[in-house]
Amino acid sequence: MPITIDDVRDFIRQLPDAAAVAQVQEAAAQRLRAIDKAAFAHIQSGRRARITPALRSKLLRGLTGTVQERNRTGSRAGFLLDEESTRQLHTHPRNSHYRIPENVRRFRIPGNGVPISCLELIED
Repeated sequence: MPITIDDVRDFIRQLPDAAAVAQVQEAAAQRLRAIDKAAFAHIQSGRRARITPALRSKLLRGLTGTVQERNRTGSRAGFLLDEESTRQLHTHPRNSHYRIPENVRRFRIPGNGVPISCLELIED
């Protein structure tokens, strides 16, 4: 007989202390990371992608470019804008955050990159 979610909830309610509950939380977090990794495995370095509306920064939404290397956990990736998106970001009237020199044709988003969950692949 398979274990149901109600069985899991009952088990958690019976745990004796916070340390035991924390172990369950860690196991759940590990499982969520594995599910995310599998869900976004197709987003690999070198693929063309678009930044989705799910990204917090409105300036970057809809821009396109190339996925770069992923971070250690695989949850984020560097992102190199294509020429048109670099131009759009450079000339955007509300862009005071990203400094793009005049001679740069392709701009790499600085910092920790873009969350993988905010990238959608596009055809070349």
